[in-house]
Amino acid sequence: MKDEAHARTIKATRVTVVGLAVNIALVAVKYIAGVMGRSGAMIADATHSLSDTITDIAVLLGFFFVKKPPDKSHRYGHGKIETLAAAFCGVVLFVAAAGIFLPAVSQIYDAFHGQAHTESPTWIAFAAAVISVLVKEYLYRFTVKTGKRINSPALIANAWHHRSDAFSSIGTGLGIGGAIIGGKRLAVLDPIAAAVVSLFIFKMAWSIMMESLDELMEASIGEEGEATILGIISSHEGVLGVHAVKSRRIGYYIAIEAHILVDRNLSIVQAHDIASQLEAMLRQEFGQATQINIHMEPYKSNSL
Repeated sequence: MKDEAHARTIKATRVTVVGLAVNIALVAVKYIAGVMGRSGAMIADATHSLSDTITDIAVLLGFFFVKKPPDKSHRYGHGKIETLAAAFCGVVLFVAAAGIFLPAVSQIYDAFHGQAHTESPTWIAFAAAVISVLVKEYLYRFTVKTGKRINSPALIANAWHHRSDAFSSIGTGLGIGGAIIGGKRLAVLDPIAAAVVSLFIFKMAWSIMMESLDELMEASIGEEGEATILGIISSHEGVLGVHAVKSRRIGYYIAIEAHILVDRNLSIVQAHDIASQLEAMLRQEFGQATQINIHMEPYKSNSL
């Protein structure tokens, strides 16, 4: 488990450091383009990108602790820290969405009540939005691919943060482009696009937070997963019955508990061999880091 956790940490750290470096550069480009291009929307988009650096740092800190092996105080390891990092990413996403949505609604209200708008932005702001969409979509694909490969909820959540920034930049680009082409008459397209994009970000944030909360509340791995566990255990010829199956996620790995019925005339060695074989079968299916606790019970005719 220690070697697997170390390998995961190296992969996750490499991806996250790349994302952090790109985010810092992109934030600088957006702020410069926002000021030079007279675009408040681009400045707001740059601020949204700035939140990505916060989640990158949170993920890096999370993996620093996740790689630690189980100890006397944490017998099941430190996998839940990764879940907390994912939850934090969800919260930051939610706050970022609110930071886009509320000003956008205010600007839309002002626009439809005859409030004057500032001068139209320039093409440099639009170019920055296009660059942001391309870069952030690449970071999303780059990060989510590794996140799925190493089964990391924190890395996947951070990948969605990259994509949310790409969505935000699409809205910003549409608004800036519309304002450039149509002038003040179409300037309201900027906040409308931003408000729509923020709703998508809200949805992503809610999904990430609920999934993380579910895991922190010891939810099972689901009916399909537990059916697989039952199938593996029941398939062993030495198992005469199985009940009290429990499962839960601990970051990237899972914990499994089960009570199995075996022939009461088996020796301790024979019963232990069955348990060891089952553990190997379950780890082959769910990963070598899987925590397994099998309780052996003597079979009786009325046990089931």
